[in-house]
Amino acid sequence: MKTSRMIAVALVIAVLLGTTASAAFAQATTPIGPQWWPSRWGPGDEAGASNLMTPEKVLEAVKLITAGKVYRLGRVYEPGMPMRGLRNYKLVIPSFPTAGPFAKNRLIFNEEFVTGEIGQVGTQFDGLGHIGVLVGADGDLNGMRFYNGFTGADLVSASGLKKLGVEKVKPFFTRGILLDMAGYKGRMLNHGEEITVADVRATMAKQGIADIRPGDVVLFHTGWGSLWMKDNAKFDAGEPGIGLEVARWLADRQIVCVGSDTWATEVQPNPDPNLRGPVHQELLTRNGIFNHENLDLSELARDRVWEFAYVFVPVPLKGATGSPGSPIAIR
Repeated sequence: MKTSRMIAVALVIAVLLGTTASAAFAQATTPIGPQWWPSRWGPGDEAGASNLMTPEKVLEAVKLITAGKVYRLGRVYEPGMPMRGLRNYKLVIPSFPTAGPFAKNRLIFNEEFVTGEIGQVGTQFDGLGHIGVLVGADGDLNGMRFYNGFTGADLVSASGLKKLGVEKVKPFFTRGILLDMAGYKGRMLNHGEEITVADVRATMAKQGIADIRPGDVVLFHTGWGSLWMKDNAKFDAGEPGIGLEVARWLADRQIVCVGSDTWATEVQPNPDPNLRGPVHQELLTRNGIFNHENLDLSELARDRVWEFAYVFVPVPLKGATGSPGSPIAIR
């Protein structure tokens, strides 16, 4: 009897040790590398790299405003714009006027009804709840990990994310840098063409940009945006962009956000056919660095505006994975 009891206890201990070891292994090794949580801003942080938006960074950006010229970097939201897959956008004025007349002054007014997704519908800002990695079994919410180690169980809700909603992101007023890759190469970059660190360094040297600093926003002009509403099929079929090499290089420099005139910012398709969206995981999931897609950078490139004040406030849709809206650049 005593022997049986000892065997049973030993089996329980073995199972517990095995479970603990498996959990530790799952945390230590993931499909995208070692465990990345907790964040340097604390285990409960949901603001990511937007924590770098300090008064000092704002004042640094203000010094870049010397001409007072404002550039709108967002696309117009309209029918016919590129939208990948089955995404849609629709704006309806239900009646004209929508209501009225009212009172002695015969007031009338109009309102609209808008439907559509945020992702890949016009200019889009990726929040931290947008991208994660499955480290456990398929369907296991606790095995889904996002920025700062939050799990799928922490986030899941049909009416919006319970954690990492875009409303937690702090406003951006910071130094922006445009890297004109199309200008450096003398052409629009090609479908599936990866921007390398060597390309970035050479472009910086050509443009006279000495460094990239913590809290900066770095935007890539590839020329791909020239296809917008001119050849939507080609625009959506793939794109040039950065790969993991540049993503890690930028993360080492502690930027706050990356962006481009393409629909993903990262090269599509990835040169490694076994990977999908690894740049998103490296920036958003591992480092809390944001991504601004489908920007119109043509005027900045035309005017050779390489440094500017970048201003953007995500629409605070509680629980949303991202935001529409137009950032501006001020020189």
